[in-house]
Amino acid sequence: MSSYTVINPATAQPIRDVALADLEQTDRAIARAAAAYESWRHTAPADRALLLRRFAAIVDHEIEELALLEVANAGHTLGNARWEAGNVRDVLNYYAAAPERNFGKQIPVAGGVNITFHEPLGVVGVIVPWNFPMPIAAWGFAPALAAGNTVVLKPAELTPLTALRLGELALEAGIPEGVLTILPGKGSTVGARFVTHPAVRKVVFTGSTQVGQGIMRGCAEQLKRVTLELGGKSANIIFADADLERAAAQAPGGVFDNAGQDCCARSRILVQRSVFETFMEKFEESVRQVRVGDPLHEDTVMGPLISARQRETVASFLEGEQGQRADIAFQGEAPGGEGFWFPPTVVLPRDRADRILREEVFGPVVAVVPFEDEAEAVALANDTDYGLSGSIWTRDVGRALRVSRGVEAGNLSVNSHSSVRYSTPFGGFKKSGLGRELGPDALDSFTEVKNVFIGTDD
Repeated sequence: MSSYTVINPATAQPIRDVALADLEQTDRAIARAAAAYESWRHTAPADRALLLRRFAAIVDHEIEELALLEVANAGHTLGNARWEAGNVRDVLNYYAAAPERNFGKQIPVAGGVNITFHEPLGVVGVIVPWNFPMPIAAWGFAPALAAGNTVVLKPAELTPLTALRLGELALEAGIPEGVLTILPGKGSTVGARFVTHPAVRKVVFTGSTQVGQGIMRGCAEQLKRVTLELGGKSANIIFADADLERAAAQAPGGVFDNAGQDCCARSRILVQRSVFETFMEKFEESVRQVRVGDPLHEDTVMGPLISARQRETVASFLEGEQGQRADIAFQGEAPGGEGFWFPPTVVLPRDRADRILREEVFGPVVAVVPFEDEAEAVALANDTDYGLSGSIWTRDVGRALRVSRGVEAGNLSVNSHSSVRYSTPFGGFKKSGLGRELGPDALDSFTEVKNVFIGTDD
C-alpha cells in the first residue's frame, strides 16, 4: 500500500503519512457502499433527517478541532477555517430538512391518477479539491445522503485530513457503515474508478476544467451522471458611479482570499477609465494592508499557497513571454523562509491577449484593466472560456440588472463579492462546469424522476 506525506504549507514540514487506496481497496469500498445503499434508501425520511442533524451537531461541537486541522493541512487562516467547518454544519442542517420534503407531483390526467417520485441513484462518487476541502465535501455528500444515496468520497491527496475526520464524526453520529466512506487515493486510481465502476451511478467533481472534461468523456461511456464545478476567471467590474472607497477596500478580499486559490476569485478587475487612477490609488492602500503570515494568528488575512509546485505555477504568470516580466503595478508583503509564500500582486496587462487575462492563475495575482462604457465592460468580462462568478459595482440599479443579465456567469454579486450560500444554487457557465450544487433544488441532481400512472377506469 502506498502513502502520501501531508505537508503543512506554512512551514513546509510534514504532518503525517496517509495511506492511499489501490484499485482493489477502491472496489471494496464501492461494494460496501452499494450494499449499504439498500438499507439507507429505505431508511424512513424522518430517521435519515435525524441522523443528518446529529451529524451536524457533532460537527458543531468539533469546529475548533476541524479548523485547526485545516489550518495545518491547507494553510487556511484560522478565521476562514472556522467558517468552513461551520459551513459543513450549516449545509448538513439545511439538507437534514430535505428527506421529508423530497416531494413528487400529482399530475392531472385522463383515466386515472398520475404521480411522480424522486428516487435515489445509488452510489455517488465525490471528488474533492485541495482548495476548500471541508465545504466542497459537504456540498456533495449532504444532499446526496439526504436523497437516499450512499457516498464514497475521495479527498485531494494534498488535503485529506479534515475529510477523514468528518468520516469519523459521521460514524459517531450514527450514520451506518458504508453510507459515507472517505477514501484517500490518487485521482488516477480512485477517481478514475469512480468513472469506470458500473455501481457508481454519479460522479461529482470539483477541480480543473481539463480533468473535468476527461471525467465527462469517461462517464459518457456508461451514460453516467456528472456534476462538474471547474475553473474560473471572474471579473470584478467597477463603474464610475460606484462607491470607490468601498469597492477598493473590498477588492482584495475578492481575489486574495485563500491566497487566490479560489475558483470564484475575481482575478480580473475592470475599472471605468474615468476613475481608473483614483481607484488604483485607493486599491494600492488596501492591498498593502493585507497581512500575510502565520495562519494561526487571528489578524492574518492571507496564508500561504498550498505547495511549492503551486507557487512555481503562480510565479510563471509574472514572467511573461520570452522571459519578460509582467508590468507589476504594486505588491503587498509576504514572509520569507520556510513555507510556500507569495505576496498579493497587482498586474497591468500589456494587451488584451495576455495570458494573465485568460488563464486561471489560482494564486494572489490580479490583473487590472480600464474600460470605456457598459458595453465594453460586458464584452471584456465575457472574453474568457470561463463563466463561474463575478461582481458588479454601481449605484445604478438598472445598470446592475443589465450587466448581470449580460455577463455570462453563474453566480454574480452586486456591490459585494459573495459567491456561495448553501441556500442558493451554485455553478458555472461555459467551461466553468456543468450542473448546479447547493440550494433548494440540489436533490434533483441526486435523484431520478419516476412516473407512475394508476388507471381508475372500470
